[in-house]
Amino acid sequence: MNDTDLRPEALFDLSDPTTAAFFANCAYVWEALAHLEEHVARLTAGGTRIAGTVMSGAWLGDAPIVIEEGAVVEPGAYVVGPAYIGRGAVVRHGAYVRENVVLLDGAVLGHASEAKHALFLPHAAAPHFAYVGDSILGHRVNLGAGTKLSNLGILSAKDPATGRRPTIKLTIDDREYDTGLTKFGAILGDDAQTGCNAVLNPGCIVGPRTLVYANASLRKGYHPADSVIKLRQNLRAMSRE
Repeated sequence: MNDTDLRPEALFDLSDPTTAAFFANCAYVWEALAHLEEHVARLTAGGTRIAGTVMSGAWLGDAPIVIEEGAVVEPGAYVVGPAYIGRGAVVRHGAYVRENVVLLDGAVLGHASEAKHALFLPHAAAPHFAYVGDSILGHRVNLGAGTKLSNLGILSAKDPATGRRPTIKLTIDDREYDTGLTKFGAILGDDAQTGCNAVLNPGCIVGPRTLVYANASLRKGYHPADSVIKLRQNLRAMSRE
């Protein structure tokens, strides 16, 4: 691995200006998370605007929320905002959209899934029972049911003097990178996928097209593109007699 693997263009197709804007002036891909709130403010600057469909029984908060044409917010969904929901995106029944969430065109946040301070690039999906916190999902990323992108380490207590949590540091090939982020879930490159009940611990960067199999628990750091990550199990069938 080298530094170029951690740059936005190594993980995402940035040929579309709408997508590229989120990564402008970012030397490392995680820097986009520090500026996400600014981009949400830019996209919702005119206040709440609903061009798509908000079905009866959905709840929208008082913060600015933009729902573009063709987007659908289903009954039982709870959108706190501020949030931007792009063309053709779907927030399904029982989904929870917290602050500073961007779902670009065709993205899906599904039943019993929660997103907070998260960017979904076009056609990314967290369709079932997922948690996506302080994270970025690349184009066409799919999270298997029950996937959790954990954003806060166990040893992250606030300093009594400063009131701040420690920043998340990554050690990759013996080099330490201080992300400057106190909360950092995962960043998945274009076309990456996770199987059911996968857990990505705080500070995971998954390269494009990598497959994370069911029940795997990834440690923080960089996981290369075009990899297959499996949990090895020894299962044995025994007679009940």
